[in-house]
Amino acid sequence: MSKLHLTARQRRQLHDQLRTARTARLYRRTLALVEAAQGKPIAHIARSLGVSRRSFYHWQQRYTAHHDPAALVDRKGSGHPSVWTPQLRTLLEQGLAGKPEQWGYQASKWTVPLLIAHLAEQSGQRVSDATVRRQLRRMGYVWKRPRYVLQPDPAREKKARSSPATRTPGATQRYPLRRRN
Repeated sequence: MSKLHLTARQRRQLHDQLRTARTARLYRRTLALVEAAQGKPIAHIARSLGVSRRSFYHWQQRYTAHHDPAALVDRKGSGHPSVWTPQLRTLLEQGLAGKPEQWGYQASKWTVPLLIAHLAEQSGQRVSDATVRRQLRRMGYVWKRPRYVLQPDPAREKKARSSPATRTPGATQRYPLRRRN
């Protein structure tokens, strides 16, 4: 448990970053360093922020390497390389240019699962539905749920209540008062 020693300028920079932090992650990292500089135990800081002590030490190491609060900002991780290629985009555009029936599918509209199957069949590479949806959004496509329109009932007139003009004259005299059922 070693106290983090900061100059007045470094403290001011960290406090400024606390005020202007746009993400909770950056705020948490900066707050951890400010509290460590005040002499609070690392275990207490980590527990109160809901992180491991190892995370705190990584943040401290990143900060002390340059003494710059910008070192605490999230870096773009390498992550998994994207499987989306220009060839897949071309295949998607070609598929969307026509109807699924033209490609031999028994469907009248494209769906995400059908597009995934189409891309897998054409390229031999399977992509996730999130990837397809993301690419469609980038291409300007909007998904709407289908609305089912039912045909009007041909026997509706027979089922409708009779109008007052078609009632018999004695019909209104039979029940002068409304009764409860």
